[in-house]
Amino acid sequence: MYSMTICENLLIILLVSTSQRLYSPMYFFLGHLALSDIVLVTIIVPKMLEVIIRGGSTSPYDECLTQCYFYGGAVCAQCSLLTAMSYDRYLAICKSIHYISIMSVKLRYCLIISSWLLGFMLAVITIVTICGLDFCGPNVINHFFCEFAPLLELSCSDTTVLNIEMIVICFPIVAFPFLFIIITYIYICITILKISSTSGRQKAFSTCSSHLVVVSFFYGSMLIIYMVPYRGHSLTVNKFISLLYIVLTPLLNPIIYSLRNKEIQSSAMKYFKAHAKNWL
Repeated sequence: MYSMTICENLLIILLVSTSQRLYSPMYFFLGHLALSDIVLVTIIVPKMLEVIIRGGSTSPYDECLTQCYFYGGAVCAQCSLLTAMSYDRYLAICKSIHYISIMSVKLRYCLIISSWLLGFMLAVITIVTICGLDFCGPNVINHFFCEFAPLLELSCSDTTVLNIEMIVICFPIVAFPFLFIIITYIYICITILKISSTSGRQKAFSTCSSHLVVVSFFYGSMLIIYMVPYRGHSLTVNKFISLLYIVLTPLLNPIIYSLRNKEIQSSAMKYFKAHAKNWL
């Protein structure tokens, strides 16, 4: 599954960067979403496989913090990218006349750069918070990677304020972007319903249905994990939900976006046909 995830997302990045048919902002954002998926699974899955094979693993403190930082940065960046993609779909469907002028090259690069910078800057807050804790008791993390909440469980410091701080930080990272996406899709649905022709409605809906499925899957897991107090659900449930957005979502994202997208399919076929002779 890890190998398939890497290959699928690398293929998306390759097609978006080389195909003229995939030059639109929607595919530009999709390429960066594929990159964030690669970063996310590469940070977590190799270590998780070691834990599974050996029945456990040891991690130096610095390595654990590094994994926690890049994990937090990748997840935050993905939330921002999904939000930018929903804004792009809103402009394409609801403001189609002014879409090209609004979603300029400058704006799309600003959205991408701010998504990555914001993600890894907010992750610094988490790491600084963890560095201020005292660890003087058990040192076994009941999880398959160094995640923020299980680390708090090991601390002998008072973590009440930190648990509240984690929920507060999650509002600009998870809750507000999710609310923004819901609002944009309400306007998108209203605009689609106003289209007179059935084929026009189907075409408009097909351009955003894949993104809506990915958002529902990703944000559903994130809201349960981070907006519900950690003690409100069992560790087993926590691990299972973490697997959904860390392993399964990056694997399914390229499939979901390519399944009903004829432009990606035709670009992939054209690419493979062009390089088939070299491979043979």
